[in-house]
Amino acid sequence: MLDMSARFAFNEDHALFRDSVRKMLERELLPNLDRFEEEGIVSRQFWLACGEAGMLCPNVSPDYGGLGLDFGYNAVIDEELAYAGSSVGVPLQNDITAEYVQAYGSEEQKLRYLPKMVSGECISAIAMTEPATGSDLQAIRTTARKSGDRYVINGAKTYVTNGQNADVVIVAAKTDPGLGARGLSLILVDADTPGFARGRNLDKIGLWSADTSELFFNDVEVPVANRLGAEGSGFAYLMNQLPQERLSIATSAQAAAQRAFDEALAFVKDRKAFGQPIFEFQNTKFTLADMKSQLQVGWAHLDWAIRRHIAGALTTAEASAAKQWHSDMQNRITDMALQLHGGAGYMNEYLIARLWRDARVTRIFGGTNEIMKEVVSRSL
Repeated sequence: MLDMSARFAFNEDHALFRDSVRKMLERELLPNLDRFEEEGIVSRQFWLACGEAGMLCPNVSPDYGGLGLDFGYNAVIDEELAYAGSSVGVPLQNDITAEYVQAYGSEEQKLRYLPKMVSGECISAIAMTEPATGSDLQAIRTTARKSGDRYVINGAKTYVTNGQNADVVIVAAKTDPGLGARGLSLILVDADTPGFARGRNLDKIGLWSADTSELFFNDVEVPVANRLGAEGSGFAYLMNQLPQERLSIATSAQAAAQRAFDEALAFVKDRKAFGQPIFEFQNTKFTLADMKSQLQVGWAHLDWAIRRHIAGALTTAEASAAKQWHSDMQNRITDMALQLHGGAGYMNEYLIARLWRDARVTRIFGGTNEIMKEVVSRSL
């Protein structure tokens, strides 16, 4: 269980909410977690249970079925899911896709999608990355050609979280390929639209229970009314939402690193070598002390970033720095924790193996950590 005694980002209401989230995860997630990992996808029943528990899109306005809460509640969910060792795509829906619909959607779009996203009846995804385009969003090749009152979308996307489960996808597409970044728009595509197809559930190193897919668009026709916000403003919208997306990754990374440390500490106190617990060796104590120090710094910084974001002051450079630092730290901590497990750490029956596998991608998605350093350098 995460220790909240020294935290300063949350208040009593957040604490009560955290308690309810923990109880829900103990009831609905933990008994099914291994099955979700084996099947490579989280059941829709779990999504509905999250909706029933108020764990989906808590900061969506009550006008659209949400609770109208601050990002601190999103962070509570992110932390508890990560600490449980789950890679379910709930944070994507809570912290990213719902934000796009709420911030840029028309009233009709908000009424159509947000209540069902809150209840778990509608699972969402966002499709940006392409087979030949990663962090460089300006190089997107998927097109949305206007034909009367409709867009005709053609292209392919990959590494799409929630891709197999998604009922609606926010698609980043070029509505005017000749304008570069100013020609990019965001368009809502329902999964039952003719011409839309899902590829395979991708075989990943980690995040096994997070369904991640290729998506294909072959003359997919949608109304112009499905566009989010203004035509050509997609790149600006993506940039505007980066602080929350990257803070979300940092939050999950910190909690997962804490779980790795806790697993290692429990293991070395229980396992013996040469007649004494592994914990008693100086190397073990020094390694754990190093990990503990890094986590202490991480929690203090994360709370600072969460409070700053709730106040509307967290900058893109600050959020990028947080994503880079916390994900790098997560990778260091999980690797050190696995090493302390010895050979057992390489066995999938131990949670540390899953935490170690899942950590690697956090330095890649949401913008690679090399890109994060580039973003930070531009603020100097």
